Order: sequence, then structure tokens, then C-alpha cells
Amino acid sequence: MSGDDDVDLDGRRQRTRRSRTALSRAAFDLLVERGLAGVAVEDIAGRAGVTRRTFSRHFASIEDAVLGDIDRDVDVFNAALRDRPPLEPPLLAYRSAVEVWLAAAGHGDGDVPLWTRRWVVFRRFDSEPRLFTGYQRIRLSGQRAAVEILAARLGVDPAVDRRPAAAVAAGSGVLLAAFQTWATGDDPDALPRLVGEFFDAHLLLVADAAGRLPEESLT
Repeated sequence: MSGDDDVDLDGRRQRTRRSRTALSRAAFDLLVERGLAGVAVEDIAGRAGVTRRTFSRHFASIEDAVLGDIDRDVDVFNAALRDRPPLEPPLLAYRSAVEVWLAAAGHGDGDVPLWTRRWVVFRRFDSEPRLFTGYQRIRLSGQRAAVEILAARLGVDPAVDRRPAAAVAAGSGVLLAAFQTWATGDDPDALPRLVGEFFDAHLLLVADAAGRLPEESLT
């Protein structure tokens, strides 16, 4: 591929990202203004300044568009997990990848962290069950990818060795508990603190359990 072709491909990718971001932001803003039932695809496309066809190239549904930022969060997290040092224990690697994602989500539009937008969406899960269903799909897909990443790091088959799935289940469960506490609170900026508190609590529980289990069960 020539240099000009590389530049053109990079330009198309940037335009694709910009369109996707604009659609996701428009969907979020309209959700806040009208609720999910009051939003149509044409409304999102018009607000983003693109065509309905462009919307369909990026998202399969309105819920997918609203959750577009969260979908990207999963990609950021799994990329960070893949980049952790090879000898780092799985649970520590998981927590470290979460911290990388939190650092990325601490930047946004001006002084507004990206997690402020996530907080608004999370608080609507009870009243907008279709959003929660979409979120669950994204979360479970991300977990499956994380299991494969940890299995590759350990050099094991996840269908035989249970450690990758157990590490992801533990890490994602701790993270979900922090999310739930965060979403029911009144401070969107509390997420990093809550995540740290919940992971620290999990570490204490693991240490306590390890001290009480028979020695042969730890080998």
C-alpha cells in the first residue's frame, strides 16, 4: 500500500470514529431530554448531522447508540489488560487494567470526565430496561474477550484451566458492585474512589479466605 493510500485509509478511519462519536453523543443527549421511548433514529441522525444510513452503518439500535461510549470502554479495558506485564498475576492485571480505563475516562469534554455521562446512563437502567439489556450484552461480550486474553497470558486452555474465567468473574463482579453503588449515589466523580474501595475489600476477603483454607487446597 502506498503512502497516499495509508493517509486516505487513516482519514476514513478518523471520519468513521467522528461519525460514531457524534451519533453516540446525540443519542445520549436525546435520551436525557426525552427518554428512550421519545427518541427515533431520524432524531439521532439529524442531531449528529448525518444520514439515517450512516446511523445504520454504526449501530443496530438506538440502545446501541446510547451505549456506544460504554462499548468503547470495554475495548479500552481489554487493550489495557492485553498490555499488562506477562508475569503480573491475573487479578492484579485485571485491577491494573481497570485503573488504566479510569484514567482514560477521567478526560472528556472540557473539564467533564467521561464517566459523568456513564453515570447518567447507569442511573436510568431501572427505568429503561432495554438499556440495561444492551449493557449486559456488552459486558458479557467484554468478559468473554477478557477470559481469552488472560488465558493467552497464562498459556492455558480456558476450557480446561478455570483460572482465567475465575479471575474475570471476580474482577468484573467487584467492578459491577462498585458501579451499582456509584449509580445509586449522588456523586458522579466518586467512581475511582469506589472502585479502589471495592477492590481493596475483595483483596482483604481473599487474604482472609486464604488464611482459613486448608494448606492442601491452596496447591
